[in-house]
Amino acid sequence: MLSFNDVACRRDGSVLFEQASFIVQRGQKVGLTGANGTGKSSLFAMVRGALEPDAGSISLQNGIAITHVAQETAASERRALDYVLDGDRTLRALEDTMAALQESDGLRHAELLTRYEEAGGWTAAARAGALLNGLGFATEQHARAVTAFSGGWRMRLNLAQALMSPAELLLLDEPTNHLDLDAVLWLENWLMSREGSLVLVSHDREFLDAVTTHTLHIERKTVTMVTGNYTAFERWRAARLGTQQAQHEKTQRRRKELQGFVDRFRAKATKARQAQSRLKMLERLGETEAVREDSPFTFSFRKPDRLPAPLVSLRDVKAGYGPVTVLDRVRFSIESGERFGLLGVNGAGKSTLVKTLVGDLTPQDGDRVEADHLKVGYFAQHQVDQLNADSTALRVLTEQDPTLDETRARTFLGGFGFLADQVHQRIGTLSGGERARLALSLIVHAKPNLLLLDEPTNHLDIDMRQALASALNGFEGGLVVISHDRTMLRSVVDELYVVARGRVEPFDDDLDGYARWLANERQVAAQASAIAPGGEEDAVAATPDTPRSATAGPEAARGTATAPIDARVRKRQEADRRARLAPLKKAVERAERELARCTQTLETLRERLADPELYTEGRRKDCQALLAQEATARDALTDAENGLLDDMQALDDATDGERAA
Repeated sequence: MLSFNDVACRRDGSVLFEQASFIVQRGQKVGLTGANGTGKSSLFAMVRGALEPDAGSISLQNGIAITHVAQETAASERRALDYVLDGDRTLRALEDTMAALQESDGLRHAELLTRYEEAGGWTAAARAGALLNGLGFATEQHARAVTAFSGGWRMRLNLAQALMSPAELLLLDEPTNHLDLDAVLWLENWLMSREGSLVLVSHDREFLDAVTTHTLHIERKTVTMVTGNYTAFERWRAARLGTQQAQHEKTQRRRKELQGFVDRFRAKATKARQAQSRLKMLERLGETEAVREDSPFTFSFRKPDRLPAPLVSLRDVKAGYGPVTVLDRVRFSIESGERFGLLGVNGAGKSTLVKTLVGDLTPQDGDRVEADHLKVGYFAQHQVDQLNADSTALRVLTEQDPTLDETRARTFLGGFGFLADQVHQRIGTLSGGERARLALSLIVHAKPNLLLLDEPTNHLDIDMRQALASALNGFEGGLVVISHDRTMLRSVVDELYVVARGRVEPFDDDLDGYARWLANERQVAAQASAIAPGGEEDAVAATPDTPRSATAGPEAARGTATAPIDARVRKRQEADRRARLAPLKKAVERAERELARCTQTLETLRERLADPELYTEGRRKDCQALLAQEATARDALTDAENGLLDDMQALDDATDGERAA
């Protein structure tokens, strides 16, 4: 259906990729992956015909239509529903043709009506409404003018318009960036069931795994197509890199042997011919490349100066904006070491809660109590947008900490991928991902003891998301995260809270349970709409910023109506539970550190054993000693693995017991 033949792409004099050859077949759903800046967007532009290849050719099968998400939304007074319907150009063209017909041309009109029915014209409005609802729009918002929506919601409208198109090939470039978790889960299911072909750029592992059947990866100027989702690709890549590394090590050992012979006997006339022969063998060996760690991101959160307890508490807080109350009777506190993830539909109040915890939003009622020496690290999109566009990464960091000299500042920024002259680049010219990395670097350097992260993974590629998750796992303070990236939530969060019906409550299930709860909420909302006296218009309605699915609580996930327990009792129970599980969690952490130490020891010994000179007659004793140490290290590693498994089992059993109780 779509083929690239030896295609090359250059930008600003640099080669992004070259000799790219692959085929996308009908029905395939392809995940396009690679680090930021490798050329994914350029490849997309080539598929659309907006960019010509610098070499090679691209062919698209005749009759294949392509649709993609518009990046800009013109100011329009069109209703949101009509704007989405515009995505089906076939239907719009039929409607225009029928409207222009003369009344006397009944035969032509009948023919067009038949085509209109075959194209799904009579169900188009219902399908467009379902798209809007799935992406988080309340039913009463369908009649709103496009201009009434903010930028993020307009991007959702553009996405809905693209999904409305019947085109065979759908191109989606980071479609989840402007969505909350609820909409991501809906879109995931919708794309899985969609017929047709898809090329998808995303850095969300679970989204890629669920949706894609093939992976197209750009790395080191090479484009590779692999059958399978992203996890399958990673397994393939790990195997390939393992083979590459083994071949490299074998070649290097052989090279060392040959070079040693040449160096020893080149000057001896009796051995000159053999030396020349080995030189030719060296030339034939060619060059092999060692496997290198590609991620340029290496950073960690520094230990906070103080770890007070609790860090911040909300006591019977009512929060909102002006006369509008979004959250009511909120009792929420966080201590060092606690890791909370916030769930809830867009507009339910997650960001309102975070702003109240930060102190940016004064409670309408109740008390916000912060500890002495509280130091908040707050990441949100507006923090990124507020970076001085005329400044540089180096300048903003040294302005934040005047004690830093340029060398130390450069070293620190290098851990976030700002290398060489990039530290002097104007912030206004940086990409969205680069600005997000810079904002995170400023937070990390400030040594906070409370981290509040509102969608921190937007615009970050997979490598940076991995580095951030690793750094967060080593963070000793308190953590509250809002994210649509389930891999991030699963990696760094210990407890989940759901924000719904103006309340903040613990969610006693995992992310898969949350998906089931959402499905139940949509079913309940649909039933309510169906039985309401006036149809959808009279059904239980949400405010324009609070979709309908926010009107029911987390208890619906279990199909019960549990009466709320006293918040103070619940907090005490939660504290007791954490106290009982804390020793088991620490045992697991100690076992993990011991396993890492044993693994490193064994790897070091095996590197020493790989030295060919160790097996000469003169070093027999050294070899025997190292072999004995290696055997001991293997036993220690086995013991460490068994110990970790035992500790993890004990923690799992205790956790299951707590849930059962």
